Amino acid sequence: MTDHNTVNKVRAVAEGKILIIERSFQAPRELVFTAFSEQEHLEKWWGPKGWQTKSVSFEFKPGGIWHYCMTCTDPNMGEYYQQESWGKMLFHEMIVPEKIVYTDVFCDKDGNSVEDMPEMSASMVFTEQEGVTKVTIKTEFPSVEALQKAMEMGVVEGVSSQYERLDELLTKIG
Repeated sequence: MTDHNTVNKVRAVAEGKILIIERSFQAPRELVFTAFSEQEHLEKWWGPKGWQTKSVSFEFKPGGIWHYCMTCTDPNMGEYYQQESWGKMLFHEMIVPEKIVYTDVFCDKDGNSVEDMPEMSASMVFTEQEGVTKVTIKTEFPSVEALQKAMEMGVVEGVSSQYERLDELLTKIG
């Protein structure tokens, strides 16, 4: 088991082809769930700092799809500046405000999967204790190598950065 502890309270554990990321937020579960399930909120914090997310389509329901584009808007990010990164979530199950199950896919602007990038199955669970909500994402990659590639690409650091943005949003909408 590899345990990657990073700043900003993110805890990530990789084992085999499974990556578990946990993070707590000083907000009620319903509010945190809303930030993950409503397009207007999701676009404000999804992606690392310096990136802006725009939705092409968003249907938060079983069988629904969120197709989006993240664009680097920070000129201090060098070669990443103005780069686009397209993604798609295929929603399978949601229990408001407890759980979201989805498939996460790297795609192009037309929504076609990118061949050399993994398709990941994920389950996100929201638990609250005394006004603090813990979000636990369990992601299964197609192989140990695919998980390792994602780790090398900075998936944990990216999630940590976007969760900092979520913290900021939660204080505004709370």
